[in-house]
Amino acid sequence: MSNQSDNYYELDRLFFKADNDIKEGLIAEAYDTLQYIVEQEAEYGKAYNHLGWIYETKYKNFPKAEECYRLALKYAPEYTAAYTNYAILLSTLEKYDTLAELLAKSLITAGVNKAKVWNEYGIMYEMQGLYAEGVDAYKKAIQYSLSDEDIQKFEKSIHRIRKKQNIATL
Repeated sequence: MSNQSDNYYELDRLFFKADNDIKEGLIAEAYDTLQYIVEQEAEYGKAYNHLGWIYETKYKNFPKAEECYRLALKYAPEYTAAYTNYAILLSTLEKYDTLAELLAKSLITAGVNKAKVWNEYGIMYEMQGLYAEGVDAYKKAIQYSLSDEDIQKFEKSIHRIRKKQNIATL
């Protein structure tokens, strides 16, 4: 076994430990582990996704989170969690042009949850006041969903948009 494959095995092991630490609420430990991983291997994309999530949700350092998500997609384009996480950040930051590009790319990436992508489209359109497009996007989210709970959430989103449409016409 080569040193490079040994190194990746160790980094994968550390990554899964950091992932578990996040689930357990051990954010500082996870952050330290993820930082160590990218210091050892600057192109370990999955670690950047998790660092982005920590910067976004725990530190509220949105520029750093965005940088990490971009690196995650650059180095691990097959790691589907990065698409959804980055989309949520872009939506929060109201960077709709960049978000639209990311969502379009997400739809053609194998393994990405299309229901979640269409939900993000729905949110984006809704926040821009493009209600008809938002309803269509939420309907597509329903079409791609296999979760009754998610379908109910998307139906509520359609109901919310229709309320907004009615208010907008008053």
